[in-house]
Parts: sequence; C-alpha cells; structure tokens
Amino acid sequence: MPPKAKITKKMVTEAGLKIVRTEGYEALNVRRVAAELDCSTQPVMYHYKTVDELKADVYAAADELHTEYIMSAAGKKASMGLAYIRFAYEEKHLFRFLFQSGKFRNTNLHELIYADELTPVIQSFGKKTGLSEDTAKEAFEMLFLCIHGAASMLANNEMEFDEEHYAQLIENTLTGIVGVLKGKGKK
Repeated sequence: MPPKAKITKKMVTEAGLKIVRTEGYEALNVRRVAAELDCSTQPVMYHYKTVDELKADVYAAADELHTEYIMSAAGKKASMGLAYIRFAYEEKHLFRFLFQSGKFRNTNLHELIYADELTPVIQSFGKKTGLSEDTAKEAFEMLFLCIHGAASMLANNEMEFDEEHYAQLIENTLTGIVGVLKGKGKK
C-alpha cells in the first residue's frame, strides 16, 4: 500500500481558497479544509496553529488572485474598474471575503486610497485624466466609490452583469468627476 501524499501548507491554503470561492468565507474552518483534503485535522493544524492564521493566508491568496484579475485588464480596452465589477459578478464569494468580511474594520477610506500599493495605479490614473497626483487621488476615491457600489450590488444580489452598461456608467462618472475637479481649478 503506497504512503498517503504529504499535506503541504500550499495544499491547505489552496483547499481553503477553493472553499471560500465555492461556499463563502463563513464555511472556512479547519474541519472543512481537512474534509476537502480528505485528511484528519492534524495536517491542517500542523501548518496553521490557529484558524486566524489559515484565514490570513487564504485572504492573501484571494487578494493575489483578485489583483491578477484586475491587472489583466490594465492597458486593454476594458478598464480596471470594469474588471473590478466583473470580478464581483463572477467571483461573488471571493469578493465578499476580500471586501465585506470585516478586514477593513478600524480603517478609513482615506487610508485605503493613499496606501503605497495604490501609488502606481493613482499615477497612471492621473496621467490618463490629466490630473495632478493629489487631485487624481481625490478623483480616484470618488470613482472607486461608484465602482465598488456597483460591484457590491452584483456580488450580493442576483443581478445581471451588462458590460456595456457598466462601462458607460464608469465613463460617465469619470467624465463628471474630472469635469467638476477641473472646473474647481484643480489639476
């Protein structure tokens, strides 16, 4: 009888990501991961001393997947904003895990927009809109709220995704925001 395959940390994380992706983050626990891997809870607990450690690694894996999805739209006709909305529609459970599971508790929107990780996105956004970096951050914050609202509606409701409609919504919102900010003399 051949020995059972050794359960690696990566296997545990991937199983956790699969569970969140198909069942939602509420289903993520040691027993459920062990069942997914067809093993006892011991190999899971060997790699993760607490469920919070497991959730943190699964969150990081989900975040990486989300970033790859969004960045694949960079430079294409479809905007990153439209990709963000499409991700919420196609990956409802992952979207809710990333953005609606309490991860940002005790954080404010300003901190998120001004995070170092967003600097390249803000700089690119500023170049495309002709806005200074500070004004681009202000415009990006407004646009993000519109996009995130649309994404949240799709992730939490049985609504249809009409790509043309959302692309036009983003374009109209961006045009309005840039027009208002430039009208106030901000560049």
